Amino acid sequence: WDPEDETFWRETGERTARRNLFFSVLSEHIGFSVWTMWSVLVLFMGPEYGLTPADKFLLTSLVTLVGAVVRVPYTFAVAVFGGRNWTVVSAGLLLVPTVAAFAVMEPGTSFPTFLLVGLLAGIGGGNFASSMTNINAFFPLRQKGWALGLNAGGGNIGVPVIQLAALAIIGAGGGPRVLLGVYIPLILLAAVLAAGRMDNLASVRNDTGAAKDAARDAHTWIMSVL
Repeated sequence: WDPEDETFWRETGERTARRNLFFSVLSEHIGFSVWTMWSVLVLFMGPEYGLTPADKFLLTSLVTLVGAVVRVPYTFAVAVFGGRNWTVVSAGLLLVPTVAAFAVMEPGTSFPTFLLVGLLAGIGGGNFASSMTNINAFFPLRQKGWALGLNAGGGNIGVPVIQLAALAIIGAGGGPRVLLGVYIPLILLAAVLAAGRMDNLASVRNDTGAAKDAARDAHTWIMSVL
């Protein structure tokens, strides 16, 4: 795989890269939706659930924290398992928090249970890191900017999409399980399409040196605090 070779890129590379980009965006988009779904689910949880505003805030904030933490191992997973393989696995893993939320989403469930299930949704935040690492390897340097921008933007749109979907369901008088029921088949579809339409690149390597350099840079920590 040599995207810098213009002949290769024109005849084979570009078509393959764009195909992988499309299905990567799909998986990442759903990952963002699952990652932020508890900020939406708490809108359905009225007084009968017995949760205080502080409980709901803690629940949504810890999910965000887990998503940030798992981005570190997800970044390196692509080189270890392969881009297609890891996209299939990471997409399939989204079923765990979604199905679990579907199972416990009813009055009478304890707050620790909601918290545990909510923490599982944090894995959706990791999809962004692995997706960016994977797509970066497919494109030549001159096209990485728009490709990574499209990949990131298409994924991040998953946040407002699930919020709008939730508002539509609330407006129609539906419950939280309706929202979760919509996403379960979408997750399965994303995993199946990734398995059938994406590729592994043997040339992908983990650049641990770059990660160490970033960790030693003071600006990395300043931006993290901000």
